[in-house]
Amino acid sequence: MKVLVVGSGGREHALAWKLAQGEETSEVFVAPGNPAMALEHKVTCTNISAADFVGISEFCRKNHVGFVVVGPDQALADGIVDYLEGQGLAAFGPTKAAARVEWSKAFSKEVMQAEGIPTARYEVFDALEPALSFLKSVEWGSGWVVKADGLALGKGVVVAESREEAIRTAEDFFGGSMGAAGARVVIEERLFGREVSVFSLCDGERGVLLGMACDYKRIFDGDKGPNTGGMGAFSPADWLPNGFAEEVQNRIVAPMVEAMKKRGTPFKGVLFSGLMATKDGPKVIEFNARFGDPETQVLMPLVDEDLLPWLRASRDGTLARLSAEGPKRKNLHGVHLVMAAANYPGAPRKGDAISVPEELLPQEGDSGRWAKVFFAGVARGENSFVTNGGRVLGLTTLAESREEARRKAYAISEVIRFEGMQRRGDVGV
Repeated sequence: MKVLVVGSGGREHALAWKLAQGEETSEVFVAPGNPAMALEHKVTCTNISAADFVGISEFCRKNHVGFVVVGPDQALADGIVDYLEGQGLAAFGPTKAAARVEWSKAFSKEVMQAEGIPTARYEVFDALEPALSFLKSVEWGSGWVVKADGLALGKGVVVAESREEAIRTAEDFFGGSMGAAGARVVIEERLFGREVSVFSLCDGERGVLLGMACDYKRIFDGDKGPNTGGMGAFSPADWLPNGFAEEVQNRIVAPMVEAMKKRGTPFKGVLFSGLMATKDGPKVIEFNARFGDPETQVLMPLVDEDLLPWLRASRDGTLARLSAEGPKRKNLHGVHLVMAAANYPGAPRKGDAISVPEELLPQEGDSGRWAKVFFAGVARGENSFVTNGGRVLGLTTLAESREEARRKAYAISEVIRFEGMQRRGDVGV
């Protein structure tokens, strides 16, 4: 079967790489992809934007593509799955209505409250003055989190260190700093604990575990500096207590899948539960409706069987025919380091030459290697790939322990170079 992956980043590189290994997969197209991932065996990049639904549909029909896998949140929020399915194409991912669990934080919180899914206390505001009155009067001893309701590239959330910062953030959001995403604002009570991301494949009736990972959102070591799309990750989340996954399934994933079904918008695709492991158990920070980036780059190398049958079963509503435990996972640990361009997460500098040893470039038969580079914001320069985005590339290593995977990742990353490269030094700690 021919498969098309929508998107161009490291997440899509990891998905294309994993899908290309499958026995069922004859060829993987990526729309638009990037020039480095095009070096992968069986992978071909197209010059079609992820926002060009008509172009993607026409390409799929012309090239006899049997299955489409959608990466970016914006495409899902814009209804790409609805469009492709309406054109008679099989697509993995939630409909626009089901993806609302991500593109409207207010909606997501309302569903959680109605269904008793554990999450922080919150209020929703459509104007600045009521939000300011609330912030000036509420006494939440733990603090405040201010969120733009809509999609904001991972930068629409501020964990306020003071009431004054929460007020300034609300003023910024309603003042237009987040564009349309900030026209509605969610204010939450701050949760304390350690964050973990849980990824579940869902078919509208049930969800099964794909994997768990921990990511690093801020640009600098020690979680300092502004938020980014993610500067690294590790999996599994080996610090969690026994029974945590089962508790998440029973108290969060299953109720959310049932809630969406009950509302007439069954959720099919990846439910990405961003959780806080608190002293009172897991609580939802937010839901996302797609694969995470950079978590996918560490999860895919740990999946120990073909991915395509699982994605097809999610789309077809037939997960019950497969293992209730989810896809098989290697008994290894993975660490993923992101290397970002100068000035990121501001406007990144572009055009810097990237030096990556040839043995780390994509090549046929590398699926069993313990180190893998996934490319994102890159373009083809005169003599090498050059930086062309904020998060340029990432390196994943696998080992018997998290500590060993971390050691290998940092040792190998020393031979990857470009001017102004930013890399956290504490991923996997």
